Amino acid sequence: MIRTRRQHSISMSSGTDAGSQSFTTPGYLDLYRTGELERRAAEAVERLSHCVICAQVCDVNRIRGELGFCRTGRLARVASFGRHLGEEDVLVGAGGSGTIFFANCNLACVFCQNYDISACGVGQETTGRRLAQMMMNLQAKGCHNINLVSPSHVVAQILEALVVAAGEGLRLPLVYNTGGYDALPTLKLLDGVVDIYMPDFKFADEDAAERFSSAPGYPTVARAAIREMHRQVGDLVIDEYGVARRGLILRHLVMPGRLSDTREIMRFIAQDISPDTYVNVMGQYRPAHLADEYPELNRPLSGSEYREALKIARDEGLLRAASR
Repeated sequence: MIRTRRQHSISMSSGTDAGSQSFTTPGYLDLYRTGELERRAAEAVERLSHCVICAQVCDVNRIRGELGFCRTGRLARVASFGRHLGEEDVLVGAGGSGTIFFANCNLACVFCQNYDISACGVGQETTGRRLAQMMMNLQAKGCHNINLVSPSHVVAQILEALVVAAGEGLRLPLVYNTGGYDALPTLKLLDGVVDIYMPDFKFADEDAAERFSSAPGYPTVARAAIREMHRQVGDLVIDEYGVARRGLILRHLVMPGRLSDTREIMRFIAQDISPDTYVNVMGQYRPAHLADEYPELNRPLSGSEYREALKIARDEGLLRAASR
């Protein structure tokens, strides 16, 4: 039987005795009870009229159907939702991670392995009420969390749905599973709403980020976003069952020939965020989508590169670096 969150006692531990803290309900429920969650949802929707929701800063009127970089209008487009067993172990646990995959990413990575969703927009426009029903369905299935995949451009729609879901009894922590190209004013709307932030910090080099992901200023944006995420939720908290309840999980997709990026990113995390940051060093890069048009990306990551990436994480002082 999957226990509910109310039955967990969470240990604030990263391998040392750092004390303990109990969480009975996610923070968004307090915001819902005071009306603050509804106020933030309304503010986020208003921002769609001159959209600067994500770091692309398109300034289009999505309420009137104008489309910017993300090609998403007033309604979010959902590609799929369901119990996911392939995420980090700390998210999956025994019950799985309740993922909702949003179409039309705010990045345009030429190597994306899910390009049918991110670039081709596979999915259906979804009302806030329907999105709330998806959240409730995942909770009923016994999932440990609601895992919002590629949410950066649909924060307003997520907040609208969350108001409905909270009123109908949603009690699961929210995971904000992002490519890291997030706008600070939008992240501030999520303060107290998101329980677990999970950004992927890919590039430390601005030219590479713009060339391969169409993300001007990506390293600067990602650093600022990760600082804000950590300010809000702190280091990762894992309960007695090994399931994440609150905090920051950082992903780093190791790119072929770009170990210098890995070192700079690991150093930033260890020195500017926390050496106790839970870092998933990801070695599953393979050429996909348009990668064959870029010779430097048109090969898999080698085993020696991946082993060196893990060594770099340890050398830079990260205490909770995981492999995947």
